Amino acid sequence: MPSPVPPTRRSVAPLTSRGLGKLDGVLVRTTPGDEPAAITALADNGELALDSGGLILVGERLAAVPGALTAALRLAGRTGARVAWIPRRAGERGALESGCLPGLLPGGRPVGDAGARVDVATAWGASSLPSQAGRSTGQILAAAAAGDLHALVVGGVEPADVPDPQAALTALDSVPFLVSLEIRASEVSERADVVLPVAPAAEKAGSFVDWEGRVRPFDNVLHTTGVLPDLRVLAGIAEETGPGLGFRTVEGARAEMVELGPWDGERAGGPDVEPESRARRAGPGEAVLAGWRLLIDGGRMQDGDRYLAATGRAAVALVSATTAAALGLSPGGSLALSTERGTLSMPAAVADLPDDVVWAPLNSGGISLHRQLGAGPGDVVRIEAGMP
Repeated sequence: MPSPVPPTRRSVAPLTSRGLGKLDGVLVRTTPGDEPAAITALADNGELALDSGGLILVGERLAAVPGALTAALRLAGRTGARVAWIPRRAGERGALESGCLPGLLPGGRPVGDAGARVDVATAWGASSLPSQAGRSTGQILAAAAAGDLHALVVGGVEPADVPDPQAALTALDSVPFLVSLEIRASEVSERADVVLPVAPAAEKAGSFVDWEGRVRPFDNVLHTTGVLPDLRVLAGIAEETGPGLGFRTVEGARAEMVELGPWDGERAGGPDVEPESRARRAGPGEAVLAGWRLLIDGGRMQDGDRYLAATGRAAVALVSATTAAALGLSPGGSLALSTERGTLSMPAAVADLPDDVVWAPLNSGGISLHRQLGAGPGDVVRIEAGMP
């Protein structure tokens, strides 16, 4: 009996990651910004036998490339493969189910669907709900910076996560009244007019939703701290400023989600964004920036735990052998990356990247590309070799 043919695994990425190597996958080497064309080519060139048994995995980075998610959905439509989204943060899928995207209501109901609005309005005891979408994070920060918001409540947001952390902090400085919900001091709490400490996961009950949509409830582990959970704090704010949420406890929130249930009508439309005409190209002394967050990096969950932080990988900049030779990069040397915002330097090594591309971790070893360079994957940075 012949052995079954192993599935083909391909990764649209700038280099072979450790994970792809462990999966014995094939790299579709791509300059950041060229992902839509690379995804489209997977169906056009006939090399990938993708069908209804296939799975297209997308994550955080693809959403930052104009047209890339659209290309992934079109690939799924042409081949019958399914699409799965794997978020970076543990609470992102749950936030989606709760209706935290500007165009969604709880249970995945589209704001623009009249029937969906009636469902939620009935559960909430409201006469009607607005039909227009809310603001995205970027739009909220822009409105704050423009002075269009009188007050803002911020819970568990790390400014370094947004594309321009400095602009985010400027926006927070511009709000007349800022409320921060946090478990520890932060850049947001430093600017807040009111700081409301909230309980971490071990001191409250709740649930996470994994990337497959499975609900994973958890109970309170520590019962004697007396710190209020964020749900109770938000319920109190809602009661002071309006009719309230209708519940104050996890049990009440769960009961409402069960009552609403998932939306069984027409789903919200997927993104329909045409890719940019071409990705940015590097000139002499420049490179296109690539990168992603490492599993253990400089995120705030490592605060105060130097032993856990010490298990993270060192920050290293990677370039192709051709780019290294053009720069005169010597073994054991370093690379300096710079923009108008600033300059940073780190040890360098050679990897299977496209030429004129430099890869660097987004937030590791005291290096934050967004904060120090004001740049992210797909942007062009100046690059030069340093001494060992």
